Amino acid sequence: MKIAEIRDLGVSELRAKEKDLDDLLFRLRIQKSMGQLEAPAKVRDVRRDRAKVKTILREKTAVVSGQ
Repeated sequence: MKIAEIRDLGVSELRAKEKDLDDLLFRLRIQKSMGQLEAPAKVRDVRRDRAKVKTILREKTAVVSGQ
């Protein structure tokens, strides 16, 4: 996921995306613990995407709250 794509989303869309990525990361971790994970790099990619979303969300909420 590109940063430009994330920046185009609104705050509510970012929160929804963050929740989706959290759920996906949880499922991937379960698969990894059971030895069923086919692409271990997927966990890293999801973690990075979640960090990007959280960063942009924090920036947007800081601007809205006036800090």
